[in-house]
Amino acid sequence: MLGASDPLPHRPRRIVVAGVSGTGKTTLAARIGEVLGIEHVEIDALFHGEDWEPRPTFAAEVDAFTAREAWVTEWQYSSARPLLAARADLMVWLDLPFRVTLWRLTGRTLRRRFSRQTLWNGNREAPLHTFLTDRGHVVRWAIATRHRLRTAVPDAATAHPGLVVVRLHTQREVDHWTARLRDAQPGR
Repeated sequence: MLGASDPLPHRPRRIVVAGVSGTGKTTLAARIGEVLGIEHVEIDALFHGEDWEPRPTFAAEVDAFTAREAWVTEWQYSSARPLLAARADLMVWLDLPFRVTLWRLTGRTLRRRFSRQTLWNGNREAPLHTFLTDRGHVVRWAIATRHRLRTAVPDAATAHPGLVVVRLHTQREVDHWTARLRDAQPGR
């Protein structure tokens, strides 16, 4: 597993960003896509249909975009993770302290709820009381699943020896790694 200062063995073309809910996967995936000139496919937009129901085309759409030469997306959804790991050449693991992630997730959830921000396919954050009543609420989900990547990422790396994993522990490391990635690109 590589760290923020370790050089990459090759220029990545198929990248997944792993991390618990709210850790900044989508933000980093978009930054990586911009730096490398690679399309960022937001996997939540493929997964969530109307009324937060999973879209029936999700698996086929993931299969289609991961067959392309280059892409960057978030490593989430148990049904997609095996294919994403098998086809990726780089996984960036955002392993930030959970207190940071929880703060970010809570702030994002509140901001989206109060602004009534429209998300994927017309969905909006649920009313705040659902934190207490819905086991699937994103904040409760993040708390309950925060340790899963401690085994899932190493397992994916073991199952796919060609998958390079970069583990980042702080926002400073994320920024440092992204700057190094940008500086390593021709013409920049």
